[in-house]
Amino acid sequence: MEEVEWTRRPKPEELRVGLISWAGSYLTFEAYKNTVTATAKGLGRRQTWEILVSNEHDAQAVVRLRGLQGLYLLCEADGSLCYGRPRTSHHGCFLLRFHRNGKWTLQCIISGRYLESDGEDVFCNSRVLSAYHMWTPRPALHVHVILYSPVNHCYARADPTVGRVWVDAPVPCLEECGFLLHFQDGCYHLETSAHFFLSHVDRLVPQPSTQTAFHMQVRPGGLVALSDGEGGMLYPQGARLLLGLGSNPHRGEEWFVLQRCPTWITLRSKTRKFLSIVYDVEVCAASEHITPMSLFQFECDDESSALQLRAANGCYLAQRRHRTVVANGHPMEADTFFHVHWNCGKIILQSPNGRFLGIVDNGLLMANATIPGPNEEFGIRLANRPFLVLRGRYGYVGTSSEHDLMKCNMDQPDCIHLLPCRQGIYHFQAQGGSFWSITSFGTFRPWGKFALNFCIELHGSNLLTVLAPNGFYMRSDRSGTLLADSEEITKECIWEF
Repeated sequence: MEEVEWTRRPKPEELRVGLISWAGSYLTFEAYKNTVTATAKGLGRRQTWEILVSNEHDAQAVVRLRGLQGLYLLCEADGSLCYGRPRTSHHGCFLLRFHRNGKWTLQCIISGRYLESDGEDVFCNSRVLSAYHMWTPRPALHVHVILYSPVNHCYARADPTVGRVWVDAPVPCLEECGFLLHFQDGCYHLETSAHFFLSHVDRLVPQPSTQTAFHMQVRPGGLVALSDGEGGMLYPQGARLLLGLGSNPHRGEEWFVLQRCPTWITLRSKTRKFLSIVYDVEVCAASEHITPMSLFQFECDDESSALQLRAANGCYLAQRRHRTVVANGHPMEADTFFHVHWNCGKIILQSPNGRFLGIVDNGLLMANATIPGPNEEFGIRLANRPFLVLRGRYGYVGTSSEHDLMKCNMDQPDCIHLLPCRQGIYHFQAQGGSFWSITSFGTFRPWGKFALNFCIELHGSNLLTVLAPNGFYMRSDRSGTLLADSEEITKECIWEF
């Protein structure tokens, strides 16, 4: 397979951070006061800031901070902070400096004063740098991530058979390329898809500890570097590119691009054969077993439901002459965009010419049908996700020692292990091995004895809905309790995974 460039421009959510003060609280937009504080103890929507860079050089950059509401952090002449729109070209601009300990400082361009907090209020009063001006950046993207090395043009890949992590995957289609990035006490723990943790001794261990805690340096644009806090940096080493601690990285080897874990799927025809790429570009239902050529990256526009399917050869499925569908499309081609329809966990794809994709007698994929039937329905299964980590409007789905019901406002998530049942249908298994159960009130507990059916439908590259066993959609509730009581798909029913 020819080498294909899989990196892309970072998405807005990959440029967002939470900023933690010296007191451990987050920089927060207070909507009812139209002001800014540092009182929140967790990272939510009001604690999330997009870093807009206008000029970057070495260890500093000129930036603006924009909240999810579209307004900016602004410093006024008296040192107070507010939330609004810049009145001049420099209003709201800060000089962001990156410090060796991973901290950030933000100095107002106009006044020269530093952004600081007294533990509650936030202001810009002092021009003399101190510990009170230090802010710890925490990436705000979903915790299920991949790590790309720009120097080596490969992704990190865990190898549980030998207990190591290599930076040698040219295409991030394997579940072993996905990691969970846990944030605890100012440090990060990197958990593999098999639930082992990367340690300071370059090996995978079964439990998190001080030996699995890494400090993170963050740069705008999704660049991160991990260290042990004692001079050792994590970077690929040796001929096999083993990811381990060292003290002498070259050419920026320690920097990785942090991205959300992509969604790879398989598609299965009614004859139970997988769609696969054969003869370089032809797409047909030919294989009874999953191969690398049976994997497709699911890239879907969140607003328009326009879907692109990217094959492992780096090209997109595209409708060509005589209604054939082949894998030789490019990202911006109109012929690579398909409309998605769902039917009880199965997917129906409509081509740009209005016809539906189906399998013809010789097994090839073609856009023939004007009305979809069984030939146009495909079973879909997540190929690189042995588990789900769900984030909704109020936080992650998880358990709390203070409640016996599943919550949807957690700062740290629980893994929901997926046991495939039928195409699009899964059993949800809790971390202890028991199954999810549902009460008559539409709430969930994680210690059921019997497996229940949950139907998953994808609504974006990393967005999904869950139809619960009671026939209602699962949603997040402002109270923090996870519920399945929605007949329609609302914003609270959309889950990031």
